[in-house]
Amino acid sequence: MNRIFALLAAAFGAVLLGPATMSAQAYPNKPIRMIVPFPAGGGVDFMGRILAQKLSERLGQQVIIDNRAGANGITGLQVLMSSPPDGYTIASASAGPLAVNPHVYKNLPYDPLRDFTIIARVVDFPLLLLVHPSLPVKNVRELIALAQSRPGTLSYGSSGSGNSDHLAAELFKSMAKVQIVHIPYKGSGPSTLALLAGEVPMSFSSIPPTLAHIRAGKLRALGTGSGQRIPTLTEFPTIAESGLPGYEAYSWGGVIGPANMPHDIVQRLNKEIVEILKQKDAIDRFLAGGTVPSPSTPEEFTAHIRAELKKWGDVVKAANITAD
Repeated sequence: MNRIFALLAAAFGAVLLGPATMSAQAYPNKPIRMIVPFPAGGGVDFMGRILAQKLSERLGQQVIIDNRAGANGITGLQVLMSSPPDGYTIASASAGPLAVNPHVYKNLPYDPLRDFTIIARVVDFPLLLLVHPSLPVKNVRELIALAQSRPGTLSYGSSGSGNSDHLAAELFKSMAKVQIVHIPYKGSGPSTLALLAGEVPMSFSSIPPTLAHIRAGKLRALGTGSGQRIPTLTEFPTIAESGLPGYEAYSWGGVIGPANMPHDIVQRLNKEIVEILKQKDAIDRFLAGGTVPSPSTPEEFTAHIRAELKKWGDVVKAANITAD
């Protein structure tokens, strides 16, 4: 009789725990889709693919990358919004879609904090100022002098209006007091290809999609937008030390999900991501690609996004940037 009462009590307790806790205990029991709202080959894609491989190993289920590029990340994040909040669809997202788009799109179909579940910050992306080798400059000072001598004739490519590389260039223009024409592309991959082909003479870029081209001599790096040299890439000076004192611009990436994900699943994913960012091989892979691991709790990442919304909102307003 006591055994029967114990079984009944256990069953009743499971009901009280609710579906969220029970689903978290079984999670994951099928493959997980990770949306990357940009084309393959860019920095967010680089981050997502390393993370997907490591999460697959730790969770025992395949994490599949799904590139859904378009409209500065909006297309992919709309797919995320319409997905069930069960933890089986998540996304790699960055500063552009989450902290900049709200200021450049009048009818943005999402609110970055209300319409998504914030899971974890993953890495920071120091931005590189790059030029095509045909441009006759070797450092930032020479680039500024050239741009000042040819106002409005030089151009730069970006991954799209309002993305971090666009804002980095506008900040550069403002501080250097130069006129350089903006040429937006549909993602960092196409922007990099345009720079390699000489369609545009310069651009800002996260490091992962361009490092091999720099080392092969196909692109020239003039400096990083980080506050100090990257420990694993000390051959690149900062833009501030190379000719524009006080300049600093970088992006960041993290993982989000649809709104209203179960708390226990969010905590599970956050824990696994933080543990991945402690692994030496993962750290080495991220650093080798020019990204800096920046693990956080969901609450810390939420606070960071709020601060970035304010920071980039001020830059967008000052530069009068609108979506093309």
